[in-house]
Parts: sequence; structure tokens; C-alpha cells
Amino acid sequence: MRGTKRAITFSKWGKGIAAALLLTTAVQFPGVAGAAASEQVRVAMYLDLGSTYRSTAPAVTLKAEAAAEAGILTGGEFEPWLEMAAAETSRFSVNGFKVKALESADWGTVAAAVKKLQGTADKPVAYAVDRPDGTVYRIYTGPYASAAEALTAAGRVSQSLSGQLLGQKPSVRGPYYISAGLFGSRNEAESLAKTLNGQDIEAFAVMTGPRKYAVWIGGMSSVAEQATLQAELALTEPQLFLTPVDMVTPAILLHNDVSLALGAPNGAAHYELYGEGAKLMVRDNKDNSAIKVVERSERRYRGDFEISKVNGQLALVNVLPLEQYLYSVVSAEVPSSWPQEALKAQAVAARSYALYNAELNKYKVAGLVDTTLSQVYNGVDQEADSVVKAVESTAGEVLEVSGKVVEGLFSSNSGGVTADAAEVWSNVNPIYASVKSEGDESAQASLKSWYQILLDNGKTGYVREDNAKIAGTNAAGLELLTVTADNVNVRPLPLIQSDADPVAKLSPGDKAIVLSKVEESSSYAWIRGPYTSDQLSKSLKGKTAAEAPSPITSLEVTQRGTSGRVTQIKANGQVLDVKYPDSFRSALNGLPSTLFEIVPTGRYTVQGAGEATGSAASDAAVLSASGKTSLSGGSMVVLGADQTARVIDKSNAFLFVGRGNGHGLGLSQWGAKGMADAGYDYREILQHYYQNVTIVKE
Repeated sequence: MRGTKRAITFSKWGKGIAAALLLTTAVQFPGVAGAAASEQVRVAMYLDLGSTYRSTAPAVTLKAEAAAEAGILTGGEFEPWLEMAAAETSRFSVNGFKVKALESADWGTVAAAVKKLQGTADKPVAYAVDRPDGTVYRIYTGPYASAAEALTAAGRVSQSLSGQLLGQKPSVRGPYYISAGLFGSRNEAESLAKTLNGQDIEAFAVMTGPRKYAVWIGGMSSVAEQATLQAELALTEPQLFLTPVDMVTPAILLHNDVSLALGAPNGAAHYELYGEGAKLMVRDNKDNSAIKVVERSERRYRGDFEISKVNGQLALVNVLPLEQYLYSVVSAEVPSSWPQEALKAQAVAARSYALYNAELNKYKVAGLVDTTLSQVYNGVDQEADSVVKAVESTAGEVLEVSGKVVEGLFSSNSGGVTADAAEVWSNVNPIYASVKSEGDESAQASLKSWYQILLDNGKTGYVREDNAKIAGTNAAGLELLTVTADNVNVRPLPLIQSDADPVAKLSPGDKAIVLSKVEESSSYAWIRGPYTSDQLSKSLKGKTAAEAPSPITSLEVTQRGTSGRVTQIKANGQVLDVKYPDSFRSALNGLPSTLFEIVPTGRYTVQGAGEATGSAASDAAVLSASGKTSLSGGSMVVLGADQTARVIDKSNAFLFVGRGNGHGLGLSQWGAKGMADAGYDYREILQHYYQNVTIVKE
């Protein structure tokens, strides 16, 4: 039941540009009713929804800080089946189509095969299997969505393990089993499974309920194979009570997993969920404790974990209270050292976003994921006291329009002006009208400037100002620079990139020509590129309705929106028809925002008499003291009216110079910090960035 609402309405700080009156959807103010109708949120970590979201793992490893239990969810009710000790390592997976890659009693062979498969698309899981004559190890890959997909994978696995198979052939396994009887204890079931495995049968101890056990044989890929197996077992094992396994009833196959450490076969309990539509829940038994997910960088998470199968793959969903989810989200989205009012604004926006998307259930089994596709969520270790205070002081507060929660979209930095919805999605939404965001410049406050320099070999790059000093001028009047330490890196962009090699290294005494002085690339101001035609063509592939021209000889912005963001670009005169304007970010090699200019490296603009302008290339004819000359060398330097210089070369690449980071809709996180620094409270900040909203406490 919803609590009594208290509406808080304020006059707007600043004035946004009026949006168009018509929307492309029937509802003028999209949102969801009942802001706090659900106190729990569901966050998917592993899930395969194809192009919507894809993050997969063959199994997940959970470690609960306190004693925990796992059980089956039936009709929303939890039934505990398993108990796990505090700090115990437990692995979980889902049954389906897979490939049996290899079986061997030699651990060295198995470890080498596992290591090799870990570097491929066919991720392995290895089990230790007890037999009367000792232990063997079985490696499986998968799961796969179908038997056909598994068959194709078997071919890949065969090639990957050509040196370890020693005559074995990877084969397809599936969800069709034969039950060999029911037992009152796990020991009884494991004893029979051990005996059967000694006869080269794949047998498994299985939980069918609390303190209920069975032995299953097979794992066949079709009903026909299942029937054949049952007939064969009836002849070879007549003492067994054999029945086909019901594929709907939930069960848990029990394994001894040896995948985690390849130095020695140290086992961990592995629980493989079986049953169409089955859901397994893992929960601890202590308040304020956490469960570690090893595959998520060993981060710790509050709440419970739900495991199920979606599209043939493991789905892992964290279910936890909304406010506890926000402790982590707000800490991950903005620095915890920021002013409280900025943290509060982020908390209300994030709470609104979470509730809005929880209702939409975009990810089928969850309303949210733990990446930037939703909100960054890194669990308990990301939490900070200042953020917890901000979340708790705004508990239950959300953004609403006409009684419905709005999505509360936000981005890192809007570059001085937020986006209008039409510039991002081509849809009009009055909540997201463009407004100024002066506080965004606070992202630059502590950053150094960089010199763009021209080296003797014709290459250009950037040196940070605190590593350099001016050392006179050249004959053309351009400043010369030298550095103040040995082996100073000349960077390809005005920022430190650990994944990009330096253009060159300079030492004291080396000199270079200063072309310009620019801000360090950040979330506020940035430079990317230059990108060649080939690089852009590769990035554009599949992202435009019509195939982009190639090679790209010209690239120009031909249309901008209200805030100045790019809404249309032409390549060689052809419109690049992306799905919606914000798609230009990914289509053009992952640009931070669409608030940018394109600078071709092989052309420049010439100001003629009056207001006339013209474009020239690096090999254009110019008038020099000795007469008309063609500068057809590798590069030339053009001095602009602002006394900054630019190198024009023959590469015909394209440099992108822009501002902002993200789509630019709604709250600008850096802008909120700037406003908080200037004395505005979180309500005023929110009212500035979201138009016509009320802040409602549920």
C-alpha cells in the first residue's frame, strides 16, 4: 500500500528552452504510478538477451559472509534445500545443452585443457568424479541454447584441444536423463553414482527436494537418445528402477567442481539447477552481511541472489532493498567527497530511475543491470558514509509528473548545456528540455593544460604544461618548447592514456614548435582522433540504415539541435542515417557526447574578402614571396586569426573536438556539483534539470 504523499514544488532555477508541444507517444508525461509500490529491486548481473543485454558465464561462484541457504522458489515462496557454511565457496550453474570436452584421470592433461578453453568462447567447467578405481575428471563447456549450437561448439572444442584429446571426441550432452532410483540420503545416492561411473556411465547424485535424493544417468541431447539409453540400461543394469526424468520438476545436480585452481584439483561444491522455469535462490541468514560474487571481481553484495535459465544461459539476479541498492549506485556514479546537496540530487534521480525501470522490466527477469546500461552498481565495497547519509536523508523521495514517477535520466557532464530529448532520441519530452549547466566546468578545476606540439619528424602530439617550458620562438614567430625532465612522453591526445603508446619522448634540450595550448581532455572538454577513413568506416558498419560511403573523403555536421548537439552528419554528401541522433556517439568510434565539431586534418578554411570563405587542402597552391607555390609535402602549418597554429597533412583523417560526456539528458552530475558548490540545495538542482516535476516523498 502506498504511503501518504507529500508534494514539494519549487520555482525553477534558470529558464529552459521551450519544447515542442506534441509527443511521438500518446502519453505526454511518461512514468509509472506508485513510486514506492515495491521496496525491492532486481539487478541482473549475468543474462543473455541477445542485442538487449549479454553477459554470460558457465557458472558463478558465491561466498556468503555468514551461514547461508539455497532453495527453490515455487510460486514466489522460498523452500530451503541446502545449507552453506560461512565463507564456504559454492558454485552454481544451469543445466542445458553442453559439450563433454574431455575425460581423463591425469590432472595435468585436464588442467592444460581447462586453461586452453578459458581463452576461447567455449568456457569450461571441470568436475572430479569418484569411481571405484579412483578419480577421473570431466570437462564440459556451455551451456548452449540448442543441440545444434552445442554440436557446432563441439567442433570448435575439438580444434582447441587437439593436443589433449588423445583419441577422444567432444560430444553433445543435453537435459534428457534417466532416473535410477530415489534415496533417503546423499551418501546412498553418491555411492550408487560412484558404482555406475565405474562402468563408464555418466551418473550424478541429484537433490529432488529437501533431504530427497536421486541418481540420474545420461544427459542426452534428445528424447530419442533418452529412450535408447533407457533400453540399454534395462539390459545392463536390470536391478535399477529406471524412469525418464520429468523436465519440469525442479532439481539440483550435485558436483565436485575443480575449475577454480589449476595447480591442484581442490574441489568446491557445485549446484546445477534443473527444470524448465525453475528458480534457485541463495540467501544468507544474517542482517547486514553480504555475499561475494567471485566472477564480479570478488565484489560483495547485499540481498539475495536468484539463479535461473534464460535463453539457454545462466541468469544471475541480485534482489535487494531499493535504498540499499542506492548506497552502492550513488557511490559508483559520483565521488563520495562531493557536497551533500549534489549527492542528494543524485540519490533522488537514481531512485526515480530505478523505480521507473523496475516497472518496465526491460531485462525480462530484472528491471536493471549492474552496468552503465542502467546505473553502475558495484555492491557493498563501493558504499561510502557520505552517500548513505544522502540516501537516507532523501529516503523515498522521487521525481513525479502527474502522479507518475519519471525516469530521472542523468549523465556525467552536459558540456555546459543539457540536451533536449529530440536531440537524443528524435522524440519530444517536455521533462528534458535544454537548459544551461554552468557547473559542468567544475570538472576542469584541478586539471592541467597541455601544449600541442609539432615535432621535427612532422608528427604532432601533446605535452602537459607542468613538464614543459617555453624556449623562445622560431623564424615564423611560433613559440618553441622544451621539457624539464628526461623521457617526457608526447601523448597522442591531451590526457594520460595507459593503453596508448606515446608519439615520442623528449628530453631537456629537445625542441618542438608549439601549435596551441588546450585543456586536458575530461568529461567537460575533450579531443578524440584523428580517425582515418578506414577506422570510421569500420565503426559505422551496421550502424546506419544505408551503407556509409567508402572511402570517406569529407565529413561534415549539417544539422544541430537546440543545445548545439549534432543531429545530422553527411559523409561525402550522403546523410549518415543512424537510428537516432545519440547513436553518433557509438557510430563514430565511441565519442563521449554529440556536442562536437569535426576538424579534417587535410583541409582548412580560408577567409577571403568580406565574409567569403573557402576550403583548401594540404596540397593547395599558395602565394609566397617567390610567387605561386604548391605545398605538396607531408604537412604544412596554418596560423589562424586567434594566433593558434594547426598542421594540415595529407592523411585526410578527422579530429573530433567536443564537450560533455553522456547523452546530456536531465541531471548533469558535474553540473549538480557546481550548483551545490554555489549554494543551491538538492531540490533546486533537481528542479533546474528536470522541467515541471514535483519531488514526492512516499
